[in-house]
Amino acid sequence: MSTCATVSRELSEPLAATAATATTWLLVEQNGPWGAKALGESHLDAAVGRALDAAAAGTGVRVALIRRPGRHADCLPTARHEVIVAHTVPGRGWVRRATVADPAELLGLDFGELGAGDHGGFGTAHVGGPVALVCTNGRRDRCCALLGRPLAAELAAAGHSEVWEVTHLGGHRFSPTMLVLPYGYAYGRLTPESAKEVLAATASGHMVPEWSRGCSGWDRPGQAADHAVRLATGETRADALTLAQSPAGEGRWLVDVVHEDGRAWEVEVVEGASEPPRPESCGKAAGTPSRMDVTVVRAR
Repeated sequence: MSTCATVSRELSEPLAATAATATTWLLVEQNGPWGAKALGESHLDAAVGRALDAAAAGTGVRVALIRRPGRHADCLPTARHEVIVAHTVPGRGWVRRATVADPAELLGLDFGELGAGDHGGFGTAHVGGPVALVCTNGRRDRCCALLGRPLAAELAAAGHSEVWEVTHLGGHRFSPTMLVLPYGYAYGRLTPESAKEVLAATASGHMVPEWSRGCSGWDRPGQAADHAVRLATGETRADALTLAQSPAGEGRWLVDVVHEDGRAWEVEVVEGASEPPRPESCGKAAGTPSRMDVTVVRAR
């Protein structure tokens, strides 16, 4: 049986506007194996995992576990946990880091403020190269393990010091998937070569439209509009565009996109269904996942 990633690729399913949405990511190092719902199915205390998930609900914060690439035997404890917090709204982004002895300490954070872009002085500012987060959780979907783990290992072996495996980025059928900080653009169907290109572009303040699934700091209509304007203008600087979206009727949005040089566009986005049916994840019945189609891009 074909994997969900193989079917999606064969159908040429668009990558654009498929990124998980989160204004802020809270990433907690946890060694050892991960279950399908990793916050409650790992060596992280399950009660702490549930509490973090509940604290993040409705705030724009997304919590995930991370670990370094390599073997993950049951016997490896996590004495101190690296924590990365990243706000990914373009033009207002930041990345902060800290280590904690007990992830329960993170329950003292103000999740509402984190989601709104206020780190409250947590940790210290990240310095160094881009942070690459590769989805590898085979208990969630086998494509993530089969395709993601070799990619993470290859990037680490190539000398990229900030490569992490992550529990869940959404969109298993676009594996291997990677989220890159500080800008929060997600990418899919990567090869080692294209992933290295993405990291090099990120280091110079750019994104790469060809493999982009969108910026997690925007909702999906905004991701579609951002992608359309980038294709129309050739703009790749990650923070060059800001936008505001508004509903315009059932399954339709108008998105105002403004370039830092003053140019502006109105983009119409319509939600549709992907045909023919395909599995959104391995082992699931075929369905027609939502897609965001740009119908009009008007210069203002």
